[in-house]
Amino acid sequence: MKNDELSLDIILDSLKKRDPHQEEFHQAVSEVFQWIIPFAKTQKKYNKLTLFEQLTEPERIIQFKVPWTDDNGETKINRGWRVQFNGAIGPYKGGIRFHPGVTISVLKFLAFEQCFKNSLTGLQMGGAKGGSDFDPKGKSDAEILQFCQSFMTELHHYIGPEIDIPAGDIGVGSREVAYLFGQYRRLTHRFNGTLTGKGISFGGSKLRPEATGFGLIYFTEMMLQEKDDSLDGAKVLISGSGNVAQYACMKALELGAEVLSMSDSGGYIYVENGLTKEQLEQIMELKNERSGRLKEAPELFDCEYHEGKPWGIEADVALPCATQNELNGEEAGKLVNNGIRCVAEGANMPCTPEAIKYFHETETLYAPGKASNAGGVAVSGLEMAQNHQFTSWTEEKIDEKLREMMQQIHRTCAKNGKTDSGYINYEKGAAIAGFRRLADAILMQGGF
Repeated sequence: MKNDELSLDIILDSLKKRDPHQEEFHQAVSEVFQWIIPFAKTQKKYNKLTLFEQLTEPERIIQFKVPWTDDNGETKINRGWRVQFNGAIGPYKGGIRFHPGVTISVLKFLAFEQCFKNSLTGLQMGGAKGGSDFDPKGKSDAEILQFCQSFMTELHHYIGPEIDIPAGDIGVGSREVAYLFGQYRRLTHRFNGTLTGKGISFGGSKLRPEATGFGLIYFTEMMLQEKDDSLDGAKVLISGSGNVAQYACMKALELGAEVLSMSDSGGYIYVENGLTKEQLEQIMELKNERSGRLKEAPELFDCEYHEGKPWGIEADVALPCATQNELNGEEAGKLVNNGIRCVAEGANMPCTPEAIKYFHETETLYAPGKASNAGGVAVSGLEMAQNHQFTSWTEEKIDEKLREMMQQIHRTCAKNGKTDSGYINYEKGAAIAGFRRLADAILMQGGF
């Protein structure tokens, strides 16, 4: 095989011909492979087009109908999916997302990213993602219970503790995971670790809700320490106000940072002197208990509310924790011009390719989600280990292991991403490190 036969253009061309409307998936593949392919072409065992075909084709996609009845007695129909992308390094592992914007393209991109993220953790977990175009907003508890039970009635055929272990994601919190697990237990007559993110009273792990946000802050602190810098006293912008954003804010405050913003789909709040712990608690109560909107926050404490996104505020660190493609090239320019020196993704693929390119060109520290938000799946892996042992670890032990895994991921990314100028390209480092473990497992098992 000639080296020039392996190229990003050839791979993307093939994907677009096969699935022409899956833009999110094409974007994810392009962002990862732009770094892997030049590396693979220098290594004989990786310099194979067929290997990259394996990496871009899911092992299994399951699609099913989800019928449910609303409070008015009317039957509704949604679609459900599970994308079991690659199981070469362990059982499939990845969240379930309930959101009207869920499509097969979105789930393929998330499952593809999950393969590399799980590889980086060093744990035995393959990559998967699932979900539905069901919108939980505005639904009653009874309707959400109905939907979750119907969803699991079909999904339970394809999952298990040594097959596929789903977790929560956008629209699927602790309540939904509990409903899903309850239905799984009724259908299978088994009590096992088939789902993670469960309640503490029935097999969940301490620190699982906090893990993604805490891990993001640990990784960000390590990035800054590479430059003899710290979060202590840093001004931080956070987008989003869900689970990841809330606990990232909590841990950032613990480390002495000033968190200036949080956001939701309507707009963002700006707190000039930084949020206090008490104000964060008010936001958590507003979002978690009342399903409220941030535009109500000025009624609770002194802050400004604005439509749009917080990327025009002067600060030191930006943590996009909302959704994919929320931070574009123009906004990246505003961030850097306003003093941002570090960007770490709490959401999956929140920065557009143009934004990421600008961060690299200006040598702004930038961490992709597959590295910086891996804390959630890392603690999910720890929950799986506890379930296998029928035990529960202390919060201190789990936090220690989370820190160790984020340190290991940071160390691996830094090693593979260091440039001649001394700048660390964490995107390149994460892609290559995740690829090597995954590709070796595929090749050693016969190339499937």
